[in-house]
Amino acid sequence: MGSVLRFWRDNTTPEAAGISRGGQRRVPGLRREELGLLAGVSADYIRRLEQGHGRPSREVLEALARALRLSREDYEYFCVLAGYSPVGDGSVPQHVGPGAQRLLGRLTDIPICVCDAAWTVILWNGAWASVMGCGPAPGPGRDRNVAWRLFAGVPGAFFRSSGQTARFEATVVADLRTAVAKYPADVGLSSLVADLTACSRRFRSLWLNGDTTSIRAEQVVLRHRDVGEIGVDLDTMAFDDGDLRFIFFTAAPGTADAIRLAAAGGQRPPV
Repeated sequence: MGSVLRFWRDNTTPEAAGISRGGQRRVPGLRREELGLLAGVSADYIRRLEQGHGRPSREVLEALARALRLSREDYEYFCVLAGYSPVGDGSVPQHVGPGAQRLLGRLTDIPICVCDAAWTVILWNGAWASVMGCGPAPGPGRDRNVAWRLFAGVPGAFFRSSGQTARFEATVVADLRTAVAKYPADVGLSSLVADLTACSRRFRSLWLNGDTTSIRAEQVVLRHRDVGEIGVDLDTMAFDDGDLRFIFFTAAPGTADAIRLAAAGGQRPPV
């Protein structure tokens, strides 16, 4: 695994990874420091992996694969080398392919986050981090799962009317029901559904009801710590490769909301 990781690092240019080349370089590929920064680990940890010491966790493996922009085939090979089951074993995929990452990299002025089929947030861009007041990458645990936050009552930055909330809840439950049928071997997904059923009467009712409601576009209010309330269009776009969901915030050009959204995202107001 270490030699393959070194090969991929040496053959991934800074431009391909979405970072600046930064002047004169001794190597054409990524430095260990650059790969570590992109994946959220230290350069020393990268060095130890390349020397054959240790085994990355599944989360670190996913982060390294995203940073190196691995194709699905290379990602699955990486999984096997690290001792994990590859995509296709009945588990929810979390690999974000190069095409999806290029799309995310180009839309730097639009706040976007990416979720898997179980509504677990995998990554987001800088504009999303600025608007939502979060770090450069999602942390571990249940708090990065939209369904868990929604039904367990975890406070969020969105405000929806009661009718909007009901429709969104039904959409999320319908998606989870589809995911359970599609990925029957995913232990984490089964555990999530079991815990939501136990802790939320609303989730339990929707789960047993079998509703197939699907809402992919809505208007919500964001509450930002610096610029206040922002009315935005929230759209969800399905990305078939990897069974992903891209969530976008936009506002009509020229409106006060568009100016506030740009300011919250660290962007210049749209003309």
